[in-house]
Amino acid sequence: MKQPKKVYLIDTNILLRHVLADHQVLSPKARKIMDEIRSGKMKAEILEGVLIECVYVLNKFYKVPREKVADTLIDILSYKGIVNKDKSELINALKAYKATQIDIVDHILASKSTPEKPVLSFDKDFKNLDN
Repeated sequence: MKQPKKVYLIDTNILLRHVLADHQVLSPKARKIMDEIRSGKMKAEILEGVLIECVYVLNKFYKVPREKVADTLIDILSYKGIVNKDKSELINALKAYKATQIDIVDHILASKSTPEKPVLSFDKDFKNLDN
């Protein structure tokens, strides 16, 4: 019987080194990993918390503009080897994040909410979101 192919969980540091290409040793390693994922040779998942951390670090610490952060992460989520079941919700949240000044967490909540699973929040931003 054939063993199921491994699905790797990507940590924020891999994504950051890949996106920023700022480390002499780790960035080439991250690029190699991400190239394997892009081609589908390696399967991986980007957990919601990792995506959120990546958005905050890129935008707040490295001062990468929201639009570039969103476009870059949407591109990565579209790699052939990314197998997230919530990929479409995360991509929709990033598209909305790009177009507003509202936090990524609020956009993820809004993109995952349904009439049967509404968001509860005191945050006034939710009045401006589709949820």
